[in-house]
Amino acid sequence: MRVYLDNAATTAIAPEVIDLMSDMMKSDYANPSSIHHGGRKSRIIIEKSRKTVANLLNTSPGNIFFTSGGTEADNMAIRCGILDNNITHAITSSISHKAVLYPLEELNKKNLISLSYIKLDKNGRIDLNHLDQLLQNNPRTFVSIMHANNEIGTIQPIKEIGLICKKYNAIFHSDTVQTMAHYTIDLQEIEVDFITGSAHKFHGPKGVGFIYIGDNITIKPFISGGSQERNMRAGTENVHSIAGLAKAMEISFSSMNEDKKYILDLKKYMIQELKNNLNDIGFNASCTDHKNSLFKILSVSFPKNSSSEMLLFNLDIMGISCSGGSACSAGHMSGSHVLDEVCKDQSRTGVRFSFSKYNTKEEIDFTIKRLKEIFN
Repeated sequence: MRVYLDNAATTAIAPEVIDLMSDMMKSDYANPSSIHHGGRKSRIIIEKSRKTVANLLNTSPGNIFFTSGGTEADNMAIRCGILDNNITHAITSSISHKAVLYPLEELNKKNLISLSYIKLDKNGRIDLNHLDQLLQNNPRTFVSIMHANNEIGTIQPIKEIGLICKKYNAIFHSDTVQTMAHYTIDLQEIEVDFITGSAHKFHGPKGVGFIYIGDNITIKPFISGGSQERNMRAGTENVHSIAGLAKAMEISFSSMNEDKKYILDLKKYMIQELKNNLNDIGFNASCTDHKNSLFKILSVSFPKNSSSEMLLFNLDIMGISCSGGSACSAGHMSGSHVLDEVCKDQSRTGVRFSFSKYNTKEEIDFTIKRLKEIFN
């Protein structure tokens, strides 16, 4: 048996998305910039996909731009949002994704901006009063706070953040990669200038994502060369993947409530089974607070001993795929910057289990059985 519990890193592509993309690869392969029939057909596919995404987010298609994924979209928001608007100060969280932290830190090292980090509570939730204080001193600031953390699942109050940012005329960017198509995001109800999404987090293909740019923001092209994406992002569009993104998003929205309940029940079941069968385990941050934590992520801390030294490796050998934190940091030996920040006990080993609608209780039982073999 092989169990996949690393859905925060990436998800399996939905069968309907595979079928759609496979059919398109056979027939709809023309360059969407070409003026002949095939090119026009490809262009229609892109614009229909853009309209689908915009409708699901309750915004205009003119606000949606396709990218190669969440990292490019975050970089586009940060670099263009700051440099093209003459911003000299930015605020973020120390547990932001590296796609946010690295470009901000780079701009700071080049003395193009000063960078402030907002205070967090023990669960990784930001201090809204501190944000207000920081903006009082630097009103026209770039603020980047992710909607939900990819390692511990803490959900941030982006509606409240947006209102504070609007009060001080700040530019607000939220990385919504982990919540996109898992939660309703109504862009008519949130004061936000940039949000980002990535298809492979909601059962779409890898290598495609999008950025929402609000009407009040003007930026220059992020990639220069051609006139694609209305002159905002040069390069021949990935037509099949864009269609796959829209299809996956449409499917996710259509069954969002049912999927959320099913996945949350799996998470609750695993929490209870861990408590019933293993000693001295803990849960990081607020991942067991189902109201304020992402329903698909469970961050567990295990005691460090000879059995847990190679815990992820041993679980993999036993047929269970999970992670110690962000997959984007897997090549680094320094560990998780998120767990280092909110879970400072170095005597524990952190493991992230993340679920999807394709997981089953039988897979949870299998995982608990293997964990018992390691620790008991």
